[in-house]
Amino acid sequence: MRILMILLTAVFVLSACGNDESQTQDNQGANDTEHMQHDASGKLPEGLQEADDPEFPPGSKAIIQADHMEGMKGAEATIVGAFDTYAYEVTYTPTNGGKHVDHHRWVIQEELKEANEHPLEPGIEATLEADHMEGMKGATAIVEKVEDTTVYMVDYTSIATGEEVKNHKWLTEEELAQLRE
Repeated sequence: MRILMILLTAVFVLSACGNDESQTQDNQGANDTEHMQHDASGKLPEGLQEADDPEFPPGSKAIIQADHMEGMKGAEATIVGAFDTYAYEVTYTPTNGGKHVDHHRWVIQEELKEANEHPLEPGIEATLEADHMEGMKGATAIVEKVEDTTVYMVDYTSIATGEEVKNHKWLTEEELAQLRE
């Protein structure tokens, strides 16, 4: 069974290596996850508001459609929290001298120093207060994309490693699918 999982993962990774520019752009930085940090405490940024009527309420289950980290796509998630905010895709160079990160998904309004109640526009520079990856906090980022959305904090078990991941921040509604029973 383990060999089958490894083979399936290899096929998935190799199939993602096409020449489609938008696919490549979307996945830059997304697969550079060896420095991901998880805060098992579930501490939330100050001012973050719970969603009134989320598609996936806390305690519900969903299937992850995003591949922010190895073993994430296809995993069953338990929704820990749902919050209404602006989500940003950003490009930045880590403060610790790490590799430049293109199109990191996601940081939220409450994790950008310059943000207030209005969204920042693409092309604007902002200081990251998020600490999702090593060298992220304090880095200057360029806003690539902004979405007014519900973001989710989730728990899941990596389908690649079997590792339990607690309080992963953040997934958008479009990156989750209903669990089929």
